[in-house]
Amino acid sequence: MAALDAISIAILLGSLLVLAGILSSLIALRFGAPLLLVFLLVGMLAGEGGPGGLKFDDVQVTYVVGSIALALILFDGGLRTRIATFRNVLAPSVMLATVGVLITTLITAPFAKFVLGIGWLQAMLVGAVVASTDAAAVFFLINARGLRLRPRVRAVLEVESGTNDPFAVFLALLIVEMLLANHQSWSHALITLARDTLLGILFGYTGGKLIAAVLNRVNLAQGLHAPFVAVGAVAVFAFCNAVHTSGFLAVYLAGLVVGNQQTRAHNSVVVFLDAITWLAQIVMFVLLGLLAWPHRLADSIWGAIVVVLVLTVVARPAAVFLCLAPFNFQWREKLFISWVGLRGAVGIFLASIPLLVGLPAAYLFFDVAFVVVLFSLLVQGWSVAFAAKKLDMSFARADPLPRRVELDLPGQLAREIVGYPLAPNSPFMRRGLIPNWARLTMVVRNEQILTPPEAQPLQNGDYVYLLAPPEKAQALDRFFVDMPPPAKPDPRLLSDFFVPGTATLGALADIYGLQVAAAHADLPLAFYFAEQLGRAPRVGDVVALGPIALLAHQVEGGRVVTVGLRLAEPEPPATWRERLTLWRDKLQRLLG
Repeated sequence: MAALDAISIAILLGSLLVLAGILSSLIALRFGAPLLLVFLLVGMLAGEGGPGGLKFDDVQVTYVVGSIALALILFDGGLRTRIATFRNVLAPSVMLATVGVLITTLITAPFAKFVLGIGWLQAMLVGAVVASTDAAAVFFLINARGLRLRPRVRAVLEVESGTNDPFAVFLALLIVEMLLANHQSWSHALITLARDTLLGILFGYTGGKLIAAVLNRVNLAQGLHAPFVAVGAVAVFAFCNAVHTSGFLAVYLAGLVVGNQQTRAHNSVVVFLDAITWLAQIVMFVLLGLLAWPHRLADSIWGAIVVVLVLTVVARPAAVFLCLAPFNFQWREKLFISWVGLRGAVGIFLASIPLLVGLPAAYLFFDVAFVVVLFSLLVQGWSVAFAAKKLDMSFARADPLPRRVELDLPGQLAREIVGYPLAPNSPFMRRGLIPNWARLTMVVRNEQILTPPEAQPLQNGDYVYLLAPPEKAQALDRFFVDMPPPAKPDPRLLSDFFVPGTATLGALADIYGLQVAAAHADLPLAFYFAEQLGRAPRVGDVVALGPIALLAHQVEGGRVVTVGLRLAEPEPPATWRERLTLWRDKLQRLLG
């Protein structure tokens, strides 16, 4: 009975720790703290060196839990990445994920050797352990603060975070093997890297196709689709690791393949994976916090601080500026991407490998990685929003996203039902804007179901339900955002409503459901501006296109390069002073 009681107590303590991690997220949301930092602190406080006093030193359990957690997190990241986004930023992201990781490792290693008093291979291992970035905390902070990054910057960070983990894992494992065997050649290492990458891509693509095929063709019981996908992702990861290929790369690509196909129960899969990845991160970081011992960390604290300063101020910026040099990124974008190189789960996870295989002074790698992650989350994590604003990497307008409900339709995959509450200042409510690929099917008012004709005119507080393709459901959010009207046109208040000047009127009409004459359908927006203004356009010029306003956001050589879509209509001036100010602004724009 004593053994059963011990098991019950262990289950109780474990569940209480996870509950503490979940509830502590409320504090993190309140103060804008990175959640991963909170989970780490919960584990540290409960551990042997904290007030909790729990003794936990099972590195093998931590490694198993960390492997499964990272596999699910990477699969979920691939599932949410659009293939168009992946293709557009593939080259710079892969450069950062491979060459960037290598440069970071090579720059960090000499400093680690000097301040920690270790050999060159050990110093390279320190560099490899801390070279991988973790974007999960970054995007949580950005979303929590209402910030929205510029599309290209966000896409690079997303794809880099999904593809740099496999290379960092490979590099760390390679150095560990060299430390254990002492006769691994670099030529053999390069061949191994090429083999692992190619087989990882092959198995990842094949595994994603198999998961999607089974999901669509096998009649699983309701509720089993999402668990099947999650377990399938772990199976792809484990199989690749068993045959000595890159399981992390394979599971990310498998998620990318599944997420960009029409699949049954897509919404329930996304919701389930969102919940299970949160739980995986909480459990993993609490366990990693339990492994840390504050008294032991003090022995290597100063060396670890030097490593993190070199990593943050020298190694990461050098890697980013060198890798992005061929891709026409602005210096502000490079600087922001450099600063957002947060260290997180993978760093501490890799640092547990030397403990697992029994390398000499293995706890040194873990302690340095732990200090690096703590410093990164504390300093960089809390300053992400500030850096985004100062470097102009986020749009200033922070309209809260609408609450979206998605419902799968049994029997077909091309459409799903998407529901929104109607807000008074939404583009749909104010101007009736809706894309031509979405169709209003039902309105709920005062708990009564109405057809669209019966519900006219629509009222504030109604719930509208539309038929739309699942892959475009998120794009509907922009039409139901509660968007208070600006006092005057301002390029900074355009949210993510940007299109290039080469886009045609016909393409814009298809997206936003506008009426455009057939003769003008192929007319680029840049020519439309010149035609409507009768002069060379300037930044801030506004022309109308049906119920929406087009604003010249960026002009080069007298030609509009970027156009902003202003869907929120400015309120008419209420006083004679406001009218006078408006006429003055118009006159200034006309006179230049």
